[in-house]
Amino acid sequence: MRIIVRPEEAPPPPPDYAPESERWRVRPLAAGQEAETLAFLGVRPVHTVYMAGFIRDNGLVSPLNRGTFYGCRDRAGRLAGVALVGHVTQFEARTDVALRALAHAAQDCKSAHVIMGEQAAVRAFWEHYAPAGQTPRLACRELLLEQRWPLAPAAVPGLRLATEDDLDLILPVQARMAEEECGVNPLAADPQGFRSRCALRVARRRVWVLTAAGRLLFKADVMAETPEAVYLEGVHVAADERGRGLGRACLRQLGGALLSPTRVICLLVNERNGEAASFYQGAGYKLRAIYDTIYLHKAQA
Repeated sequence: MRIIVRPEEAPPPPPDYAPESERWRVRPLAAGQEAETLAFLGVRPVHTVYMAGFIRDNGLVSPLNRGTFYGCRDRAGRLAGVALVGHVTQFEARTDVALRALAHAAQDCKSAHVIMGEQAAVRAFWEHYAPAGQTPRLACRELLLEQRWPLAPAAVPGLRLATEDDLDLILPVQARMAEEECGVNPLAADPQGFRSRCALRVARRRVWVLTAAGRLLFKADVMAETPEAVYLEGVHVAADERGRGLGRACLRQLGGALLSPTRVICLLVNERNGEAASFYQGAGYKLRAIYDTIYLHKAQA
């Protein structure tokens, strides 16, 4: 497969930022600051869809975010960086000063599971985070793929939004996928919390499934969505259905449905999984960027 990375949009540098010698303020963001934060993140909607989607779903302050949103401001009070620090740590920084400040703030969280983002940004973040942060457990490189124009859909009778009755089919599949990716089975580590999170996603009409005779043939989760972008994960095709075109047909049909209210669908796939990358390419996805994902050891109590 020939891989071509699309040029990235360059975030405009904010005017008149204070020199690096000045102390920049990093504070938890508070309820009521959602509009300002979403406007900041909206400059690059594909790369910030995860954070923006959580804010739209839960607000800036909620246990459902599984972390804390921080903002880095210059002396004039303007946002220069935003980070979600917690189970999943992501960040968007306009300057090196803001990136360093957010990395230092992240060191105070001792229960983070993963840090993820664009390769160059994560490497710069890690340089500042590593001296007093959690130690790495596993690192991988991932491809950020995107779809902007749907292919001609292939009708798949039965592809639908999941209901609560599908949970017992979804849970073991989702848990197995998580374990294969990061080495931790959430059904074993946090069974009640994992079930609650999956159930909430189903209740929010974010999980698509195809079932037959009590079996889960296809599944895909809308992890986050904004008016500009959708972040897809948990795409599963039953082992005995792979290579027959069913999964690709489901993805193409799903792409047509999701690209009606939004502009782009994006997802991550491990760089080493060439079979999966080819599968997504056949459904209309193209490479957008290279990401680094660092899984962390929990800090010792």
